[in-house]
Amino acid sequence: MPSDIVRIAMWSGPRNISTALMRSWGNRPDTFVMDEPFYAYYLERTAVAHPGAGEVIANGETNWRKIVEQLTGPVSDDAHILYQKQMTHHLLPEVNRDWLGQVTNCFLIRDPSEVILSYMKKNDEPTLEDLGFVQQTEIFDFVQRETGSVPPVIDADDVLRDPKRVLRLLCDAVGVEFTEAMLSWPRGPRPTDGIWAKYWYAEVENSTSFRPYQPRAKDIPKRLRGVYEQCHQYYEKLYQYRLH
Repeated sequence: MPSDIVRIAMWSGPRNISTALMRSWGNRPDTFVMDEPFYAYYLERTAVAHPGAGEVIANGETNWRKIVEQLTGPVSDDAHILYQKQMTHHLLPEVNRDWLGQVTNCFLIRDPSEVILSYMKKNDEPTLEDLGFVQQTEIFDFVQRETGSVPPVIDADDVLRDPKRVLRLLCDAVGVEFTEAMLSWPRGPRPTDGIWAKYWYAEVENSTSFRPYQPRAKDIPKRLRGVYEQCHQYYEKLYQYRLH
């Protein structure tokens, strides 16, 4: 096993392009990916009603200390890179943050209007806590404070507009070589996908690359305008740091 493992924790909220980005990294021959390692723990602790929650809990690790050991321990398949698809709202307050110093933390952001409208397809009443913007900023602030530097931030719209350019910038920022293998992947599921893939990953399973960027109507229902405005404040804070 290589001793110079690059451990990339990509922190994202839900309804982003996080699964497509996991496909991108997973198509590299030198990379092993982990799909939302804290999900079962999060569901057990919060009792949030998600599709297949019982199945996810039964098949996942629910001890956060053991999860951290997996994220910082040996890497499978002699990989040089361990890519962790992380959801910001899964990192509950009781999880000690010290382990973040052992990984390269990156942040995937998306316009909250697009996040909310996408989330509403699964849950018509998303809360501020559901959408992950507050937690993402908290993790970003912690990493910036502990490292004394600004961690890499990429915006989903930038990725979709020009995947090669943004992924090359990201690779440069985390100290690995960009490869064209990141721009496309075979259609279908992956053994590394979470057991929840059947509920959430249909679109990605039918994809072979990042979908082209398409501007969409962003009319937020009046009842969710307050949530949107709060999310937007956090989004703007990280947006100023994005790689572009």
